[in-house]
Amino acid sequence: MSSLRVPHETEPVAALWSAWPHHADWGDALGAARGETAALMAACADAGAPARLLARTEDSDDVADVLGDRVAIDQLIFGDTWLRDTGPVWAIDADGPVAVRFRFNGWGGKYIYPGDAHVAPGLAGVMDAPLREADLVAEGGGLEHDGQGTLITTRQNLLNRNRNPGLAAADVERTLAHALGAERVIWLDEGLVNDHTDGHVDNLVRFARPGLVVCQAPAGPDDPNAAVLDQIARVLDRAVDAQGRRFDVARVASPGFVADRDGRPLPASHMNFVFAGDAVLVPTYGAPTTERAVAALQDLFPDCKVAGLSGRGLLAEGGAFHCVTNAAPGPEVSL
Repeated sequence: MSSLRVPHETEPVAALWSAWPHHADWGDALGAARGETAALMAACADAGAPARLLARTEDSDDVADVLGDRVAIDQLIFGDTWLRDTGPVWAIDADGPVAVRFRFNGWGGKYIYPGDAHVAPGLAGVMDAPLREADLVAEGGGLEHDGQGTLITTRQNLLNRNRNPGLAAADVERTLAHALGAERVIWLDEGLVNDHTDGHVDNLVRFARPGLVVCQAPAGPDDPNAAVLDQIARVLDRAVDAQGRRFDVARVASPGFVADRDGRPLPASHMNFVFAGDAVLVPTYGAPTTERAVAALQDLFPDCKVAGLSGRGLLAEGGAFHCVTNAAPGPEVSL
């Protein structure tokens, strides 16, 4: 049995990072992505989170002009803003935080940026935390933890031939148990339509707290993910966590059909929220369900301020707030 535990994201954190978008792949969406990143990090700081931002030297003055001294700047090497996946998965052992680095192959070989390999050791260095290697291709956005040994993921992601060919679910579960202390792995099948991450779970279901999971309900008959969302709820209704509990399952309205410039559905999700201090920050996309979804999440987090912020610019490259953040455990977190 591993000596590690992955804390739930509501537990205290010592640093909450994002990174300043800069890659050429953004094209004319770069300005919007930067504006949303700045708004997100300002909201994190305002909510009392220890907000930090990775920025290239040549971008530091622009970032300072936008954010002032509200957010600490770390001039580390990084590929682009997707720190949930290029950065480490944070666990703790008896000595404190541990940065666990899985093998990263650019989301199945789709996007490989210079600098990606430097993120995990860079963040571990800032935290003066040990870096441990895990022999599995995986990304942080594909792994959802309850803080008590339960992990949710998808077959489309971890069992994809573009990541871990030849491995069975049992092989993956053994690695997750060793690397992260996962005592029970709950497998969903597929993720959202056109999600280039191949089914990342942070677009599908999140632990509000141990025992309570939040997933989405179709926005309406034209929701391109209606069948997937209903199947996820059925799996969760039957699931049992590492403590032997059946889940309480709450459903929040999906954004529904959010189209790219060519009319194809984007993987928009209200589940890609981030916990920040005393706030829950929810990406919104101008969908008719926005107010209903934010209100439903506020009911689930009565001790937090749930706020919707635009994530439409970041979605142009397929992600949102959880995808672009990475949080290291605080000193108050115990094994």
